[in-house]
Order: sequence, then structure tokens, then C-alpha cells
Amino acid sequence: MSRETFEEHEAQAGSDPIHKAQELMHPALPKRFYKDVTVEERDQGHVVLLDARPVKTPGKLTLALPLAGLAKAVAEEWRAQVEVIDPDTMHLTRIVNSGIEAVPARHGEVVEAVAAYAGSDLLCYRAEGPDRLVARQTDTWGPVLAWAESGLGARLMLVEGIMPVDQPEDALATVREAVGRFGALELAALHTVTTLTGSVLLALALAAGEIDADRTWAAAHVDEDWNAELWGQDAEAMQHRECKRAEFDAAVLILKAMVGRQDPR
Repeated sequence: MSRETFEEHEAQAGSDPIHKAQELMHPALPKRFYKDVTVEERDQGHVVLLDARPVKTPGKLTLALPLAGLAKAVAEEWRAQVEVIDPDTMHLTRIVNSGIEAVPARHGEVVEAVAAYAGSDLLCYRAEGPDRLVARQTDTWGPVLAWAESGLGARLMLVEGIMPVDQPEDALATVREAVGRFGALELAALHTVTTLTGSVLLALALAAGEIDADRTWAAAHVDEDWNAELWGQDAEAMQHRECKRAEFDAAVLILKAMVGRQDPR
């Protein structure tokens, strides 16, 4: 290809809206610009520092956390960046940013968004068959539903198939009240767990210590695992699931620290 043809080709590509859209979808990652990552306790909390300068949220708020171990875990994500800064590998930082900046400004909206999952919670929709899958769903999900009724006072209706059902208003209100008790940082983590699992009941049970992280994750994938046992695993789907698990684990770390006061060290 001659230089003229190459330049003509590049000019055409630059004016192609699809090409431009693809470039916007995959922007160049910023290079790592710092050498040292430290944590320092200040008036606003435990602050993550890059070369002695505080990390800022996208809205320019200082990234300060109430627990030292949690701040150290965030610092480790920044320390793990090598040549470039890849936000897709920084799940904890992303959730913390939301908890510091986005959630406080829209706390009521986030509560409603999380609580709304109770209206179509994963645990309420059961397979019509085969019997072994139905039994697996019952064994895995039943204890969480029982806890929701006895521990929260929220009794939700079960349905076979995928047709929607209107859940009792008092049960939905109880779930909403439970979600509303969470502070901004833990609510950001609860939102992440809820959206990744499709179940606010699983998220609340996890936060309450009624079910651990591995059981929560397994409960969210009963149907998916059943299909994998029948038809085999899809490599791309498993890779995507691993990425989601990393984000899930970051949210669990925050919930354990903020709700269970198990500050990571």
C-alpha cells in the first residue's frame, strides 16, 4: 500500500462513525504515573496516597475510608497496576468510589433500586422440572427464604416458571426497610452483590452472616451450574463468570468490614 493510499485509508477510517464508536468503547488506558502507594490516617479517615498525594474519586472527593484494613486493600489494587491503570481490575476502588460519591447523593434511589429486586427475586422463581433441579433449588434457596421470613419478617411467594407474580406489599416494604438501614459504603457493596446474583435476599443474608460468600455465589448459579453439568461448560462464559466473581469478592470484603467489622489486614 502506497503512503497516499495508506493516508487515504486512515482518513476514511477516522470519519467512519462505527470506527469512532469502537475507539470510544476501548479507550487507551492511562499509564501508571506514580511510584509509591501508601495509606495515611487523617481527619477524614484512612487515605490512600499516590506519591503522597490523595487518590480522588471521579468527582474529585478524597478517597478516605473508616477502616485501615479496607484502605490498605484499596491501596493494593493501585499497587498492583503495572504499566497502565486498568479500572477493570480495580473492583474495590470502583465500589468505594460509588460509596463515597454516588450513593450519598442518591441514597434513596439506590435503596429503591436494590429493594426492587425483591419483586422478582431469583430465589422465588422455581423450575417446573426436572425433579432433581427443583430439589436442588429448594435445598439451596429454601434456607435463605426461611431466614428472610423469620429474620426479616418478609415472606415472599414462590412461582413455577418465569411468569411474574406480584409480591405482598408488606414483604416488599420490609425488604426496603432492611436495605435502607445500610450506610453509603456498605449499600454500594450490597448493590453490587444484588445485581451480580439477581437476589436481594441473598445479598441481605450474606451481609447478616447467615450465608458465606461461596454459598451465596453457588446459590446464584444453581441453574447455570445445572446446565453446565448437562451440556458442558462454555469457556467464554466461565471467563466472564470469573470476572464477575472478582467484583463480587470485592463487595464481600466491604460488607465484612463495614457490617461485620472484620477489617481486612
